[in-house]
Amino acid sequence: MEKPDILIVEDDESIRTQMKWALVHDYNVFIAADAEKAMEIIGTTHPALVTLDLGLPPDAEGTSVGLDLLYRIVKTDPMTKVVVVSGNAERNSALEAVNEGAHDYFSKPVDIDELKAILKRAYYVHTLETEYRALQSQVESDSFGELVGASPEIQEVFNIVRKVATTDVPVLITGDSGTGKELVARAIHNNSTRRDHPFIPINCGAIPEALMESELFGHEKGSFTGAHVQRRGKVELAHKGTLFFDEIGELPLQLQVKLLRFLQDQKVERIGGRTIIETDVRIIAATNTDIKNQVANEQFREDLYYRLAVVHLELPSLKARGDDVLLLANVFLSRFSDKDSVPMVFSKQAQSAIMEHEWPGNVRELENRIRRAVTFASGTTVTPTDLGFETSGPGMKTLNLKAAKEELEIDLIGIVMEKHNGNISKAAEELGLTRPTLYSLMKKHSIKQ
Repeated sequence: MEKPDILIVEDDESIRTQMKWALVHDYNVFIAADAEKAMEIIGTTHPALVTLDLGLPPDAEGTSVGLDLLYRIVKTDPMTKVVVVSGNAERNSALEAVNEGAHDYFSKPVDIDELKAILKRAYYVHTLETEYRALQSQVESDSFGELVGASPEIQEVFNIVRKVATTDVPVLITGDSGTGKELVARAIHNNSTRRDHPFIPINCGAIPEALMESELFGHEKGSFTGAHVQRRGKVELAHKGTLFFDEIGELPLQLQVKLLRFLQDQKVERIGGRTIIETDVRIIAATNTDIKNQVANEQFREDLYYRLAVVHLELPSLKARGDDVLLLANVFLSRFSDKDSVPMVFSKQAQSAIMEHEWPGNVRELENRIRRAVTFASGTTVTPTDLGFETSGPGMKTLNLKAAKEELEIDLIGIVMEKHNGNISKAAEELGLTRPTLYSLMKKHSIKQ
C-alpha cells in the first residue's frame, strides 16, 4: 500500500529528526523549519497530514507565525489535516488553532506513541473525506437531475431524456415498480422549455373511478352532489407545463376515450360547464404493467396507446445496472446521514451484500434499506445487519427477529399497495388492518403512497 505524505514543520532540528525517524516507516516524510519552506512543500506535494509547531521564526517564542501558517494551509488545501504541536504554556493557543481549522493538537515533549495514534486517526478522517468528495464528483458527472448512474443502461436513458426534453412529443415510460419512472418524467420536464411551468402528476390507480373525470377536467359549482365550488382539473393546472399520468394502465376505458379526445385537440370542458377551455399541455405517461398485453386484451385502447407512446422509454431494473447499485447506495447514505458528523461508510461485507442482493423493489427498496441502516447503525460504519441482511450466505436474509418483522411489513405493504395501485382502503382490507394502522405503518417505514 502506498504510504501517505506527511509534512513536519518544526524549527528545532533535534525534534524534527526524532519525529522524522519515528514516522518514516509509515509515511513519506517531508520537513520544514519555517513557514515559507512549509508552504513551498504544501504547494507541490499536497500532503495528507501536517504536524505544526506554533513557535516558528521569527517569532519562535510566540505563536503568531504558527497560527498564520495554519490559516494559509487551511485556505490552500482544506483537505489537509493539521495537527498542532505546542508547549503546555501554549495550550490556549493550541485550542485557538483547533477552532481555526486544525484537526487536533498534542503537547511537548513529544510522546511518539501518542503522536502516532493521533496521526493515524487524522489520516483515517482524511481518507473518509477524500472518498466522500470523490463520490460527490462522481455523482455530479454520473447524474441527470435526481437520476444517478454510470452504467450503460442508465446512460442510454439519460441520452433519450436529453433528446425528448427539447421536443413536446408524448413519452410513455415503462419499467418495474421502484425503477424511477416519475424521476425520469421530472427530468424530461426540468430540461424542457416548459421547466418554468407546472409539473402536475396524477396517479390513475389511486383515485376512485367516480372522481377521476372531475380530477382530470374539473367541475363547475353545483354540477353534482358535493360540488360546492368551481374546481379546475389537473389538465388546466398543467397549462404550459407537463401532465404526468402515473400508472396509466389503470385508467378506466370510459376515461381513456375522453383523454384521447383531449390529446387530439387540447381542449377541455369542465363537468357541468359549457365553456370550451383551450390548454397547452405536454403529456408523459408511465406504467409498470405490460401495456401491450392490455391492448391485446382490449383493456387499453390501441389508439390511445399509440398517441401516448410516440417515444417509448423502458427503464432497466436496478439489478441490471451493475455497479450503479453501490453508487446509489452511497448517494442515499450521504443523503440520510448527519451532514455535520463524520461521513458514514459501508463495511466491505455490507458492500458485498448490496451487490449480491436481487433488489426486487429496485431503487425504492434500496432507498428504504439505506434509510433503515442509518437508523440502526451504532457507529459510522454500516454493516450487513444494519441493512437487514445476515453476514454470510446467499440471499442475505434477515436473521434478527425484529428486523425480519419490519422487513416483512415493508415488503407486504409494498406488494399490496402496488397491487391496488395506491388505494389505501383496498390495501388495508387485504392486509387485515384499519386505514389508520396502515397509514401509521407506512409513515414508520417511510413508504410513499
